[in-house]
Amino acid sequence: MPGTATSYPKHKIKVLLLESIHPTAQASFRDDGLNVAVRSSALGEAELAEAVADVHLLGIRSKTRVTEAVLESARRLLSIGCFCIGTNQVDVAAANRRGVPVFNAPFSNTRSVAELVLCEIVALSRRLADRSRSMHEGKWQKGATGSFEVRGKTLGIVGYGHIGSQVGVLAEAMGLGVVFYDVMPRLPMGNNRGFKSLGEVLAKSDFVTLHVPATPQTKGMIDARALSTMKRGAYLLNLSRGDVVDIGALARALGDGSLGGAAVDVFPEEPESNAEPFQSELRGLPNVILTPHVGGSTEEAQEAIGKEVAGALIKFLDSGATTGAVNFPEVEPPQLRGRHRILNVHKNVPGVLGDINRIVGEVRANVESQILATDPEIGYLVMDLNQSVSDEVRERMTELQTNIRTRILY
Repeated sequence: MPGTATSYPKHKIKVLLLESIHPTAQASFRDDGLNVAVRSSALGEAELAEAVADVHLLGIRSKTRVTEAVLESARRLLSIGCFCIGTNQVDVAAANRRGVPVFNAPFSNTRSVAELVLCEIVALSRRLADRSRSMHEGKWQKGATGSFEVRGKTLGIVGYGHIGSQVGVLAEAMGLGVVFYDVMPRLPMGNNRGFKSLGEVLAKSDFVTLHVPATPQTKGMIDARALSTMKRGAYLLNLSRGDVVDIGALARALGDGSLGGAAVDVFPEEPESNAEPFQSELRGLPNVILTPHVGGSTEEAQEAIGKEVAGALIKFLDSGATTGAVNFPEVEPPQLRGRHRILNVHKNVPGVLGDINRIVGEVRANVESQILATDPEIGYLVMDLNQSVSDEVRERMTELQTNIRTRILY
């Protein structure tokens, strides 16, 4: 709802975008009348804490770390937008406790990552990286030894979510058989087949591609033992999270010939900027494709991410909608018409709603609609009521000991 009036003037609402977020996001915020500041790089904790002191909306990518200390300094912060898939760079629990929803873009780069996976499967099976490097060194090494078609081979997908299932569709179209494993029940696409265990997928696949989130359960899941269950000469691809694979174990498996090659886009430790050197045990190994965390880095994906996350932040700002937030009760309130809207975040303890309804009753407010959603820590109440008493209701709600944050829209 571009241009929607709120109780706080739009031109005073400050947006800070870091890490060269796509211009489509900047345009979306400016079109809504917001005050936008842009920085091309990530900020360290101390610098970020200072920068967000009076910021209302913060946009970041994967390098910025939003810690509890940063959130403590960001007393005006209403919401955070992660212009990427992951949100592990944000202390989402601390943001939840402060009533700050965190949004991301879980779908926008799906196709870009899936296409790169298919590209790397072919490149590994034909040893294209090694052959290209040799040509640049002036060496002509023509031959078919060690090169294979991917048709008829088996691709194992670990993590069959949005990206994994898209990979399965594309791989099947290229003639690969597709098997997958996921901790959640998933509907197979096409002729893709789900297996009951990770070990079964690893043992049966010629190529294994990882598409799992960063969780305590996935950390180091592909270790020396897991690698030893893979077919000799198989290939491993990781375009998910850097700490999913034991890099040392992978380097040893490649070095002794247990694996035929690997493609790795994410690493346990990554340079903070393009000016810093990249260090890894995988450097210099044969038939290993190393890319600098660019799985979703296409113009199309970044433009889509810019629109998706900016749209979610603006919608939250203008209506209080939290659909898609990763750390917050989800509500999708109707468009506000002729009423004032109070947005209240409170501790999820018994008696809160009774206290709020008592306030509403004492001021004789006419409540048009009331939506409450909760999680174990907080409750989120969206209430539309008559304009004449809205300011008094808001003020009295902020005085409750259970109140975390209350704002008003009109």
